[in-house]
Amino acid sequence: MSYLEAKQRYEQLGINTEEVLETMKKVNVSVHCWQGDDVQGFDTKEALSGGIQTTGNYLGKARTPEELMQDMDAAFSLIPGKKKLNLHSSYAVFEDEFVDRNALEPKHFKKWVEYAKERKMGIDFNPTLFSHPMVKDNLTLSSPDEEVRQFWIEHVKRCIQISEYFANETGEVCVMNIWIPDGYKDIPADRLGPRMRFKQSLDEILSIPYDKSKVVVTLESKVFGIGLESYTVGSAEFTLSYSAKNGITPLMDNGHYHPTEVVSDKMSALLCFNEKVALHVTRGVRWDSDHVVLFDDETKEIMKEIVAHDALDRVFIATDYFDASINRISAWVTGVRNVKKAVLYALLTPHASLKKLQDENRTTELMLMQEELKTMPFGEVWEEYLRREQVELNPTQSILDYEQKVLVNRK
Repeated sequence: MSYLEAKQRYEQLGINTEEVLETMKKVNVSVHCWQGDDVQGFDTKEALSGGIQTTGNYLGKARTPEELMQDMDAAFSLIPGKKKLNLHSSYAVFEDEFVDRNALEPKHFKKWVEYAKERKMGIDFNPTLFSHPMVKDNLTLSSPDEEVRQFWIEHVKRCIQISEYFANETGEVCVMNIWIPDGYKDIPADRLGPRMRFKQSLDEILSIPYDKSKVVVTLESKVFGIGLESYTVGSAEFTLSYSAKNGITPLMDNGHYHPTEVVSDKMSALLCFNEKVALHVTRGVRWDSDHVVLFDDETKEIMKEIVAHDALDRVFIATDYFDASINRISAWVTGVRNVKKAVLYALLTPHASLKKLQDENRTTELMLMQEELKTMPFGEVWEEYLRREQVELNPTQSILDYEQKVLVNRK
């Protein structure tokens, strides 16, 4: 079937594919840099900590800022549409002398700003509160050690200032996400104390002035981590409550909940009460294992919820996963393309017609229509989108060629 035939099929459902393809030009996905080097960063040789783990030892991991930028360019060339760069603070580039995380300045990210501006993209940012000697007893912003707590408070304050620098330089809003790994392996004696200290730390951080039209501070929860199985300070209840009370934006990571919870169901609840919602798209397998995003039911359902409620301009979409067992360029390309693919799939769904059937309790017809939609010629519209974006339909050979020309030479 050709695109024109697919277009006609969708017209019968009241879907204008040309309008959909125009909308896709505006869909911006923030692409995480840490897929390219297994979350190592450039400011420490510490092993990953804080419940984070990468598995596999595939050839060609980026070892320097230049290699990481080169690899991201290779991935970006195979990903259609608008993109942002998503950085962790551990990816600071030190040209003169090294400084610790509580002394970071905008100048340490100058090369990333140059990179983003050359590619006409914005930058999102994340304080890095893991893989560092000042993570004491698995605690950072909730630590009872005041020196530890103040170290991380200063780090996050500086990250807000750096985020505003990014926004000023690129002309795009910077989403700065706070996530902490704090927790306990076994049942704690005191659950309230760490959370009250975390709350106090956030209050101190957010007391500094910053331009809220340029920097969107978000707060991310987690259900547990490796070595932190029994208690997580920044639970969903804590982060959602703090965000609502203090006027910042909640961030949903669809690997950070119990296995039977789904973020797709949470999106509409959050949109009732929040002007903006942030999203990290990943794929958990049995636990928060950060697998490459697939074009699977939950990814499609998340994007359906965003599109059906006309919230594409209210949700900050970003990716967050890291697979070291396969070609890292392929992991980027596969995951981000699937996020875009799920958005397109949602845009090609007649949500108003489905809602009408639901509201009129015509549930038999609703189910029948939902099932019929699964065999609509979506693939033809996706391929037309790729052609218009001048991106290869099948990126496999380009990825393998890059591996042979570049990655195999990294020892």
